[in-house]
Formats: sequence, structure tokens, C-alpha cells
Amino acid sequence: MSNPPTISDLRSPISQSPSSGAPVELLRFNTCGSVDDGKSTLIGRLLYDSKSLMEDQIEALERSADLTGGGQINLANLTDGLRAEREQGITIDVAYRYFATPRRKFIVADTPGHVQYTRNMVTGASTANLSIVLVDARQGVIEQSRRHTYLASLLRIPHLVIAINKMDLVDWSEQRYLEIRSEFEKFLPLLDIKDVKFIPMSALNGDNVVDPSKHTPWYVGPTLLGHLETVHIASDLNLNGFRLPVQWVNRPNNPTNKELHDFRGLSGQVASGIIKVGQKVMVLPSGHRSTVKEIWTYDGAIPEAFCPQSVTIQLAHDLDISRGDMIVGLESLPGMGTDLHAKVCWMNARPLQRGRKYFLKHTTQTVQAVVTSIDSRININNYEVQPEPSELVLNDIGEIRIKTAKPLIYDGYATNRLTGSFILIEQGTNATVAAGMLQPALEAVKPEYNDFAI
Repeated sequence: MSNPPTISDLRSPISQSPSSGAPVELLRFNTCGSVDDGKSTLIGRLLYDSKSLMEDQIEALERSADLTGGGQINLANLTDGLRAEREQGITIDVAYRYFATPRRKFIVADTPGHVQYTRNMVTGASTANLSIVLVDARQGVIEQSRRHTYLASLLRIPHLVIAINKMDLVDWSEQRYLEIRSEFEKFLPLLDIKDVKFIPMSALNGDNVVDPSKHTPWYVGPTLLGHLETVHIASDLNLNGFRLPVQWVNRPNNPTNKELHDFRGLSGQVASGIIKVGQKVMVLPSGHRSTVKEIWTYDGAIPEAFCPQSVTIQLAHDLDISRGDMIVGLESLPGMGTDLHAKVCWMNARPLQRGRKYFLKHTTQTVQAVVTSIDSRININNYEVQPEPSELVLNDIGEIRIKTAKPLIYDGYATNRLTGSFILIEQGTNATVAAGMLQPALEAVKPEYNDFAI
């Protein structure tokens, strides 16, 4: 497709993706970049060209009355749902959309480009397998491009796409494409991102989004959707070191059902690893050991489970376990302690200063915490480390040390994104003021109590 869609285009027959009944991989990805780089338009184009629009979505676009000259519609309105977003032509809140092709299912987060909404970008990218950083071909690499690329690295997103958008406005210049690519390649080695793909495109016109563009004969790579469908993500799952933060102690207490009358299960989402019936496990922080008796899901009992399934586990021993405890495998034990070292993205207008007290939410528990020191801050323009700043202000990224009121059971964020992440909550307002990534513990936990026979 070479032009923006019209209302008549939207009303043409739409075929849904066929379903073979076989399991289909789920890819979570987010779009980020500066203001007006075309993030929302790109998602709208993906939905439109992949035939993923439903009848009610088409009607909503018609009712939005955002028609431009020639009967063209605004694809960005598929994700920009707030009135303020449509009036200003910007994205403010994170919008999630779901679509599928015969090869894969997708959850996409459209995140804001304004610096003041960086916190929303962190929220949308926190669970992503892949991040798309859009760059306006006319503007090139700017501060937000560097900021969002650094955040993708900080959040340990395994795959990155640099989408060089609006190539139609620079006459599809291969030289301009190579200039922008070269600028990224100067600082990408400083970041921990192993898989990076560069794609020239026009989100508005659909070039190299779903279908290849005739305007880029010099580009021999895949289209964006082609890459999203084929990028290898199976190895992204963390299947090493079993972790199950206990969210809920499941006690049905059903007197009419003998099987459920004495049932006591431990429910939660598997944060990493594989768990099997008969496997030996340890409960932290108590250090008591037991054996997995049964594993249950909504569909019934299963012999094994893995990340990121939600399950209920029955243990062979009746241990004192509550929300916030963690069930772990006996190999590769996590760290446990009250003195934490972490990187944070500060999200509040009130600066972070030493001595401030907050609530810290980690996995399934919330504890009181105090910031004992601010070790450094990152200069987002050149990624240099500025030691011992007096404070962190809105959108700053830095390293801090925290003291918690009770021990946390955790892994380094680089090892486990779920057990290595946390948020800080302001006391009194309950506002989320920071997203944090824990550094690895100096040594693994050494439980004092393991007196239960296995």
C-alpha cells in the first residue's frame, strides 16, 4: 500500500487470521521514540495491513471525525484513545493492542514520546520481548532516541528494532539511512543489547511495515512484521533456577468435597525455571525444605509447569507459608538481605534524596524502605557516570542503595527480570515514584532451617 487508507478502504472485506489450532508463540513488544516519530501510526498500520481490525474499531475511527483531506483517516487513533491525545496529536498514556497472524500472536504497547512521560514508557516496556525505537529520518538521533535505547538496554529487553521512519520525506535516501545507522552503531556497543535490526520505512504509507517497499531496492532485510513473526524468542524464557513468589494461600475448605476439604495450595506465577511433581524445593525465608506433591492450573492437575505459567502447588509437608514467601529450587539459590543496591528510573516531580522513606513493592510483598545513598547518575547524552549526585530528578537514571525493614528474596535483574525488579511508592500519596532493577547479591542465601525430611 502506497497511500494512507481512506474510509472506503476500511469498509473493504477484512479476513481474519486463520487458526490451525496449534500453539502459537506470543510476542510482547513496545514502540518508543520522540514526539511525532509515528509510533501510534505505525501500530495502526500494523493492525490495518495485517487485517486485524474489527468492525467496532472501524466504526470508532469513523466516529472520531479526524478525517483529513481526501477522505484519509488517522491511523494513530487506533491507540490514542484519550481526548487530550487526539486534540494534541500526541500519546500520553500507554495503550495496549492485541493482534495475531498465522505465525504468531502479539501484544503491543504504544508508549509516549514526551520526556515528561518517560515513566509511562518504562511501564510499557517492562514486560516486552522486543522494543521498537522509532527515529524520524529528518531529525536523526536525538536525546530521546538515546534515552529510550538506553532504557531498553536497562530493562534487559532482548531484541531491538531501530525503525527509521518517514523515509518518504527524505526521498528514500539510502545515504540518510546509513548516516542514522552509523550514529546508532557508535553507542550501541556501550549497551547490553545483542540483537539489533535496522529497518527503513514509512508508517503512514505502509512501506516495509507489512509489505516490502518498491522505494527501497537498496534494502534487502525483512519488513517489520516479517521480523516480528520470525525473531527467535523461545530462548528468552528464563528456565534456570525455579522461583515461585507466593501470591495467595489457596484454602477452598469445601466440606462437601473430600478432596478439597483439607486442600492447602500455594498460588502464584512461576517467575523462572521449571517445576515438576516430586521435585525438591525450599521455602524462603524460613529455609524449610519439602517436595512438590501436586501442581494445579485452572484446567486441572499437571505433571510440570514453567515460566510464566500461573499455578497452585501442593507440598508434601504442611509448612507455615504466607504471601510474600518464595518457593525456590535447591539449585542456584537466590540472594536474601535488607541492604540492596539498585539502578532506578526516577518518575516523580519531587526529587529523590538521601534519607527519604518509601514503600518498596517486590514480587508479592511490600515493605518499608529508606534510601541510604545515591551513588551515581547517568548522563543520557553520552552515557557517562556522574558520581554521588545530591539528588535524582524526574526521568533521571541512577544507582542507589536501599535499606528495607525486612529481608527481600531476590536475584539480580540481569538474571531474572521478575525477581530482580521493584517499584518505590511514596508514603501518603501511594504514587509510584521509581522503577528499580536490583544488582546481584554478593552471595546466595544460606538458610538456617532445613530440618524437614525430603
